[in-house]
Amino acid sequence: MLNELSRYENLGTPGYFYELFTLMRDTAESWNREAVQAHFHNRIVDNVAVFDGCLPMAEAVGAISVDAGGRILINPSLVESLVNVGYFTNRMLVMVVEAAKKDDVFQGIFCAENISYDIVYRTVQMENSAFQFRYGNFRRLLVSFEFLSPHPDRNINKLIVAKKHMRLFDLQLLPEIKKRKIGITELEKMLAQRQLYGKDAEEYVLHFERNRLASHPNLGKVEIISDYDVSAGFDVVSFDSVGSQEHDRFIEVKSFIGRPGFHWSRNEIDVARIKKERYYLYLVDRDKMKRPDYAPLIIQNPHEAIIENASGWDRRIEGYYVTQAQTLK
Repeated sequence: MLNELSRYENLGTPGYFYELFTLMRDTAESWNREAVQAHFHNRIVDNVAVFDGCLPMAEAVGAISVDAGGRILINPSLVESLVNVGYFTNRMLVMVVEAAKKDDVFQGIFCAENISYDIVYRTVQMENSAFQFRYGNFRRLLVSFEFLSPHPDRNINKLIVAKKHMRLFDLQLLPEIKKRKIGITELEKMLAQRQLYGKDAEEYVLHFERNRLASHPNLGKVEIISDYDVSAGFDVVSFDSVGSQEHDRFIEVKSFIGRPGFHWSRNEIDVARIKKERYYLYLVDRDKMKRPDYAPLIIQNPHEAIIENASGWDRRIEGYYVTQAQTLK
């Protein structure tokens, strides 16, 4: 879909579609492509004067259909949403996202590698470069529909997902992003199962932390970020004490059964080394975490406790990252 649409300059704006669909609903004559082009000729709508890709985009996502005679028909669900611009915009945005998420290019843009979580602004952010130059028109479409917007910090060249559309992101895009991480090999099945165990443990730690900090004025800012940021190096952001004004406890959650043990990635180790005393490992026994009096094994500054001073812990290398050596000439 996005490949086919990439040749157009403008894929549409809320004002363009609301005006067009309202006219089509309220006028008796039929509308075809030529009539639409004539209506918007020499017009500027939402600061845009070129509308070359609007109808192709609308047809691609199912907002309109074109019959054998060339007559344009509006999707009935959109006709019902023409109450006001805001309501219509939200409904059409859902239609765009639902259609686009099946597209391979879209999946490459909205993937775990391009998405992270800003714990200061408490929002999902993504790389501006994810759209590349070729799909800049689709980025502009999502910005015009206020699904994405520039990062509030102008020094950060990223886009953020609007908070009012986080439910749409969580329901439509996040499951697809997670699904694409899981394959069919035995190793991937094992990792997928580990991921499911991990999510249960993260939820447990979230409740544990909120109970520990019950009187904190910003208790809602204790949250799981691992769904949105796979490269953060930790799963939960929290506060060290009730008096903490900003996040100062970064928690990596590991679950186990029996003797405590866990896999620790290179990235997680690096982040633990950098954050030192502010980084914690919470080791959660899956057999015990439902007990009301259970508390996880908590290790502060695990880089020092486990990597630098390995007393009490056995370590085993289970893999290598290998690159070809450079040949000196």
